[in-house]
Amino acid sequence: MIQISESAQTHFRRLLDREALPGLGVKLSAVHAGTPRADVRLEFAEPAELAGDEWAIDCEGFTLWLESASVKWLDGAEIDYETRDTGGQLQIRAPRIKGHEPEAGASLVERVRWVVDNEINPQLAQHRGHVAVQEVTADGVVLLRFGGGCHGCGMADVTLKQGIEKTLLEKVPGVTAVRDATDHETGTAPYISRDSAA
Repeated sequence: MIQISESAQTHFRRLLDREALPGLGVKLSAVHAGTPRADVRLEFAEPAELAGDEWAIDCEGFTLWLESASVKWLDGAEIDYETRDTGGQLQIRAPRIKGHEPEAGASLVERVRWVVDNEINPQLAQHRGHVAVQEVTADGVVLLRFGGGCHGCGMADVTLKQGIEKTLLEKVPGVTAVRDATDHETGTAPYISRDSAA
């Protein structure tokens, strides 16, 4: 479960006392869990703002609410508050939040998604783009949908064949081909317009 140091609990109590709202607590959730962009969101929450399926961690003087979908990602997290000469620093360490590479016996879909999320999309993000796995067929064909700057980009075919497909064929045994399922005519903000690439 989550460890909250005494200094962090004291820090939260001070902040909550300042707000002076009955029942106000602290809500913790994982954002973009299982990806390189994973992060922790910490915010004040009143009981009426909760979904009702959160896990409640009773601290002295307040409740820390843990979003139920975030439990597996935040298990083993540590929250601490360090006092420094220049003020204080809240630190949250969540060793499982970015996930872990699926084992060789994991499904083809899991292994493809891991490589797309952790290797391909961080590269595409440099050009304001990303891809999403639409389908992985029984015979190993991966269908992708381009988004962001890649949607309608004149270089999408090159990115697909020389970058994405090459990476997936090399890193994910069982992938036989990679196909683009995107209607590039509907792209509104391509990184490189299709006219310029021609």
